[in-house]
Amino acid sequence: MDDLFFEDKLFEKLDFTEKKIKKGEYNNCSFIDCNFLGVDLSDSVFIECVFDNCNISNAKMHNTALQDVKFTNSKILGVNFSDCNEFLLSLYFENCQVNFASFHKLKLKKTQFKACKLQETDFVNADLTGSVFDDCDFSGAIFENTFLQKTDFRTAYNYTIDPEANYISKAKFSKEGVVGLLNKYDIVVE
Repeated sequence: MDDLFFEDKLFEKLDFTEKKIKKGEYNNCSFIDCNFLGVDLSDSVFIECVFDNCNISNAKMHNTALQDVKFTNSKILGVNFSDCNEFLLSLYFENCQVNFASFHKLKLKKTQFKACKLQETDFVNADLTGSVFDDCDFSGAIFENTFLQKTDFRTAYNYTIDPEANYISKAKFSKEGVVGLLNKYDIVVE
């Protein structure tokens, strides 16, 4: 791989399915209205970058470094974040579709998710300690052996979390949402 370095660059309205993105290190770069559908981002480094209004669905992330990366207003379907380089992994999501994604076994302490769809997303064995899920939809999301201590679900909805199969001490839930902790008991709450 060529040692390409990009700093403080704006990439706008680019279709990386047609023009390949160069592998390298991107520092403090912004990607606005870009298409990464199915693009291979493997072995690249993104530090303090922003992806706004991008389609990153099915992008390949093998050994991709995402350090202090923000995703806003983006479509991120089917991305396996578990393939990313875990060193200094730090993510932020706002108003994104992160459906069918995987965060399996990742350490994502204090991660912020705001107004996101996380439908059918895999959080098995992930560490989400202290994370905040503000106005997030978890329809079909999978939590198993997940660390959710001090995680904030107060405005999240459609989640099913088994308290016996996850670590949820001091997690925050709304009164309405607590039903999502009882689904396995097949009870009716009115």
